[in-house]
Amino acid sequence: MLQPEKFYGDRPPAELPAYPLPRAARIVRMPLSTLRLWAAGDGARDALFKPAARSPLLLSFSNLIEAFVLASMRRVHGVSMQRVRKALRFVGKELGYPRPLIHARFRTDGVNLFVQHADRLLDVSAEGQAVLREVLDESLRRIDWDGELAARLYPWVREGDLKQQPKTIVVDPRRGFGHPVIAGTGIEARVVAGRHRAGESILVLAQDYGVGIEQIEDAIRCETREAA
Repeated sequence: MLQPEKFYGDRPPAELPAYPLPRAARIVRMPLSTLRLWAAGDGARDALFKPAARSPLLLSFSNLIEAFVLASMRRVHGVSMQRVRKALRFVGKELGYPRPLIHARFRTDGVNLFVQHADRLLDVSAEGQAVLREVLDESLRRIDWDGELAARLYPWVREGDLKQQPKTIVVDPRRGFGHPVIAGTGIEARVVAGRHRAGESILVLAQDYGVGIEQIEDAIRCETREAA
């Protein structure tokens, strides 16, 4: 549950420690153990990003953006996450941002730098670079930007072709306490999934909320399916 902002000084909503690791792993669809490694390291390997809070370990919305984009890179065979960390340092230095993934310029200048130097920084072949650009482009299209910074995330909720996935579920740190909701509504995905687990049918839920069956199905997927 989102922690009250008053306990964290003047942090903006996107930087509040809002998501326990299991919750964050479900939203970005990746294994919990992998996300923990990325957020905390393991002694031998450094963390890929700095979590909003360490005790207990909690992620912010900005951390979700970082994890979401990083998770997309795992789709490219042979990409080492530790090499990605070094590559992001290079890109961040070139752009002037210590956390380039949450800035709008990463979608343009940052991706160009990242892919152009992928052979040297990531040891990725020309073929791998093409796949990497495609995956990054599709992932970054699922982020809305408010000026310079990431403002909303439309997480993946379906298997298959990335290009065919509609933006049915949205995470906005300023709405619904940062919980995933059905886009265009205030309907929390976790509430829909809870009612479905309690025995209510998808058709009844769609009629009750006045939304489409696919939206209800995606809300349930968002809350019940995890990455392998």
